[in-house]
Amino acid sequence: MSTETAVTPQIKANWAGVIALGLGIFSIVMAEFLPASLLPRIAQDLGVTAGAAGQSVTVTAAAAAATALLISVVLPRADRRRIMLGLTLLAVASNILVALAPNLTVLLAARALLGVALGGFWSMAIAVAAHLVPASRLGRALTVVNAGVCTATVAAVPLGAWLGELWGWRAVFGLGAAAAALALVLQAVSLPAIAAPGEGSGLRALGATLRSGIVLLGLLAALLIAGGHFAGYTYIRPVAENLSDIDASGIALMLLVFGIGNFVGTVAAGPIVDQALRLGVLLFPAVLGVGMLVLLGTGGSVAGLFIAAALWGFGFGGVPTSLQTWGARTEPTRLEQIGGLLVVMFNVAIAVGAVVGGILVDAGSPAALLPVGGLATIAGGLLVFSLRRR
Repeated sequence: MSTETAVTPQIKANWAGVIALGLGIFSIVMAEFLPASLLPRIAQDLGVTAGAAGQSVTVTAAAAAATALLISVVLPRADRRRIMLGLTLLAVASNILVALAPNLTVLLAARALLGVALGGFWSMAIAVAAHLVPASRLGRALTVVNAGVCTATVAAVPLGAWLGELWGWRAVFGLGAAAAALALVLQAVSLPAIAAPGEGSGLRALGATLRSGIVLLGLLAALLIAGGHFAGYTYIRPVAENLSDIDASGIALMLLVFGIGNFVGTVAAGPIVDQALRLGVLLFPAVLGVGMLVLLGTGGSVAGLFIAAALWGFGFGGVPTSLQTWGARTEPTRLEQIGGLLVVMFNVAIAVGAVVGGILVDAGSPAALLPVGGLATIAGGLLVFSLRRR
């Protein structure tokens, strides 16, 4: 078995490279969510409906899911440093094209390019991070990368709305291009050459990974955890309004509390999974599920809603790092495949969670999302906790 991609403890930590990865994913994810706060302006400028402009988000997510597994298959022998630089450059180009788009067709094509960058960059992040730090620090390295995702997710919508009011939506995407360009420069300076992983890459490696029973069960656990989360989080406003008399400003504050908890969970995950991985893969989904169940039992208390949101956010904040680290320890020679499969599974979970949640909301039972989602996340945590490679 090849050890070229295996996580080895002899590596000297390259934290500058890890930070460059975090900034890269931050710039890409921020660009992914920017349209959410700019849709009315984009639609008016391009002469289309807000729904049509909203497909700029759909196209990005679809392209990310479709390409997450393809990079290592299409480019099995390429230097991984060059791939990461190329993907970041693609994000720069996407933002520039969006800023200059004369019509919806060009805008959607540009957003598809961003999806390729997102799916490829995020799926390769585990493998690249494993070349930058010793095995005992991989969880911390992935925390830095996921902190970029967390920060971008929380900041993109309010930042985009504010800057859009000041300078217009095209200027906002111009700034997105500048952020990606900065990340590109930092990666060029700090990332070393990373050889292709030999037998741990390509279509054959993907097939071997998918034939692993423990990997398939881990992916099922990821689907349960992420699907349970998104089933509730996608409809968190109608759920909260169904449980209490909270108003729009209260919802905004609750989401802020969730975001703070999410960031704390993201930061805490690295040290925890580096020291006690099995504890981490159970702890974070369990806290996530408990937060959803606590929300159900608040009895209309706004303070209770905030406490539940903090627990929920903390739990979900640690999920990506714990699952990625588990995947890296489980298949250390197939990190690219594990990364790609987790990206695909999270995107599937978003869709499945939204569909299941929508059915329950339309049936007049928004609060039912909480026990369904909460128990699913706890079950997923217990499943991955129980998995041991023989």
